[in-house]
Amino acid sequence: MTTQRTSGRRKQALAAAAVVAGLLTTAACGGGNDGGSKNGAAGFDAANNKVAQADQAKKGGTLKFVSTQDADSWDTTRGYYGFMWDFSRYYSRQLLTYKTEPGAEGAKVTPDLATDMGKVTDGGKTYTFTLRDGGTWEDGKAITSQDIKYGIERVWAQDVLSGGPIYLQQMLDPKNTYKGPYKDTAKDHLGLKAIDTPDAKTIVFHLPKANSDFLQVLAMTAASPVRQDKDTKSKYGLHPFSSGPYKFDSYSPGKNLVLVRNTNWKASSDPVRKAYPDKITLDISTNQADSDQRLINGDYDIDASQTGLGSQGRQIALKQHKANLDNPVSGFIRYAVFPQSVKPFDNEHCRKAVIYAADHVSLQTARGGPIAGGDIGTNMLPPSVAGGEGQKYDPYQIATKNKNGNVALAKQELKACGKPSGFSTTIAVRNNKQQEVATAESLQASLKKVGINADIYQYDGSQSPGIIGSPSNVAKKKLGIIIMGWGPDFPTVQGYGIPLWSSSYILQSGNNNYALIKDKSIDGLFDQYTSTLDEAKKTQISTEINHKVMEGAYYLPFTFERLLNIRSSRVANVYTTNAYSGYYDFVNLGLKSTK
Repeated sequence: MTTQRTSGRRKQALAAAAVVAGLLTTAACGGGNDGGSKNGAAGFDAANNKVAQADQAKKGGTLKFVSTQDADSWDTTRGYYGFMWDFSRYYSRQLLTYKTEPGAEGAKVTPDLATDMGKVTDGGKTYTFTLRDGGTWEDGKAITSQDIKYGIERVWAQDVLSGGPIYLQQMLDPKNTYKGPYKDTAKDHLGLKAIDTPDAKTIVFHLPKANSDFLQVLAMTAASPVRQDKDTKSKYGLHPFSSGPYKFDSYSPGKNLVLVRNTNWKASSDPVRKAYPDKITLDISTNQADSDQRLINGDYDIDASQTGLGSQGRQIALKQHKANLDNPVSGFIRYAVFPQSVKPFDNEHCRKAVIYAADHVSLQTARGGPIAGGDIGTNMLPPSVAGGEGQKYDPYQIATKNKNGNVALAKQELKACGKPSGFSTTIAVRNNKQQEVATAESLQASLKKVGINADIYQYDGSQSPGIIGSPSNVAKKKLGIIIMGWGPDFPTVQGYGIPLWSSSYILQSGNNNYALIKDKSIDGLFDQYTSTLDEAKKTQISTEINHKVMEGAYYLPFTFERLLNIRSSRVANVYTTNAYSGYYDFVNLGLKSTK
């Protein structure tokens, strides 16, 4: 998070902070459906990849959110927390956004401010969009193509607006030649050459190199329009100027946020947002047990941070309010990774020895078990990402015959790597993540059975970029096994895997390619992926990349993380979406009754 070369680094903030989630309180619920959901009625898992309380949303009322943390920023350029991206669609629009449909369909992009999906020319390097009629700011002025360009240009102002994703800069200006609108010498501060605005309704993007996920990036909150005369720079997150159906009424950082209707928003201009509630409130409560209890009581409707109920709340809710719970697979995978710079993990057989020695049921239990941990992980591509196969792809039979570990196979691999008696190593784990420490202890116990003696090195999670993110420090301290978690910035193999597996993303600080993978075939597949516009082919390449990663035995996956989230009985039109890693899609939530 400290440097700006790649947003992959800041993804760690999403992984470590935004989705504090899996690390603290995520959950997975086994068992059958409780209450049924054929007709969208309330019931256990009724909103998991399908719509609960469909067609029951009424206009009006106050939708009440609670969260144990505030957003990192409500500025559309700076926000990087997953729930901020979800929530920001209330007050920000983009050329394209995600479909308001459950599950995998929700991860597909659809026109928002644009009339269509754009005209793609020049081999995928030029994208031309026309703005639809009627899009307005909260003061009634029309949203223009120049407003969109200016909002995107703010991504380059990292000295003032740090913290958000920088995919737009990477794709449009990879050499980072533009200095941002605040240092722009052009009279209109619209000097970014990669974007043309020939008139107020037309915007043209010129990529120096084709990237097949460019439409996904245009659907991110960072691509929202910002009006120059309303840009308060570093203070913009305190009161963003609305292009959506709601506007800021009041905001006290760390305490509460109130949105009210933007009366100048026109439903006829917006094919995505239904804008059911009259008011939307968000209260920040740092006491999880208290906020969980109030969610259970129905005082609040939804947990904005979508991190799942804590252990105490989970027990109560599963016993008394199961029909109000949903248990989606999140986009996160929890895993151990083996840096090849630390011997003997430069040898794939030594890496495989750890994979086979591990007791995967014990690891799942350490993460919280099937109720609070997730499904046993068998590979490194989340099931929610196109090309992900879930447990169907299990090259080491982690979830089947080797789920409790296979001592014989582990010893066979130790012999193959020249360490028949085992070896000593160190497991690095964040000390502020209780489940991660428990996972390290489980792995330590399993490895001991085959002669691998692992010390556990606990470090301050906020210092990750300089500790596990520094390859030289990893080698110096001989951190042979690193425990981590990762989720997608956008739901594709590029939005998830490039920072982890591409050799061009190995950095001296803030590195996330902990395994130090330098595989020409993987790099080549990523190049193929970013230049391929055919969706079926992209999915196939994504699967191939995952297989190559797993064949290299660079990772020991622990869990495909699950969430256990609660919705109040008042909420209608509620469903989970792959666009936001299994979170509820907030944008069209409504209330069954507005009384």
